[in-house]
Amino acid sequence: MTLAGAGRAPANAGRTLAAGILLCLVAIDGTAANSCPYGTWADFMIGAYHVNPDQHFEDFDSGIGLECQFKPQWAASAGYFRNSLLRPSFYAGAVYTPESLHWGPFRLGAMGGVISGYNFGHFGVGENHRTGLVLVPSAILNFGRFGANILLVPPIPADHLPFTIGLQAKLRLK
Repeated sequence: MTLAGAGRAPANAGRTLAAGILLCLVAIDGTAANSCPYGTWADFMIGAYHVNPDQHFEDFDSGIGLECQFKPQWAASAGYFRNSLLRPSFYAGAVYTPESLHWGPFRLGAMGGVISGYNFGHFGVGENHRTGLVLVPSAILNFGRFGANILLVPPIPADHLPFTIGLQAKLRLK
C-alpha cells in the first residue's frame, strides 16, 4: 500500500522528517550563513487556539521547521507538524514583512505558500485534495536568539476548521 493510499502517514514519518530537519540544522555552515545573512531559525510548532469551533480539534500541534531570512523583509520557511485534525502537515512558503510594519523586535506580515494535511475541497490537489495554497497573516517577535511567530490561519471550510491562531517558538541558529 502506498502512503497516498493509506490516508495516514506511518507513525514514524514525523519523527523521520524531524530527524532529517535536525540533521540539516546541524549541517549549517558558512555557505548556509551566506544564504541566510539575516538569520537562520529553528521553528517549533507549539499549538493552536480554534475560535468558536463547532467540533473538537487538537490544540497541541507539535512540529519543527526551518526559517531562512535572506532579506530584512523576506524569509523562506518549511517544516512539518501534526495538525489539529491529527494529520501530518508539511509546509513551505515565503514570509513577507514590509519594512513599514517593523517596530523594533516586532513585525507584522504574512506567509504565503503550500501546505498539506487539510481538505481544501475543489481548491486542493493530490489525494483527497489535501494539499493547497494558503495565505496566513502573522505577527513576529524576535529577541536576540529567541522569538515567536503568531499565525492567523483562515478557516478551511471543507474540513470545518474555524479561524485558528497558531503559535511557534523560534530559536536563532545563525
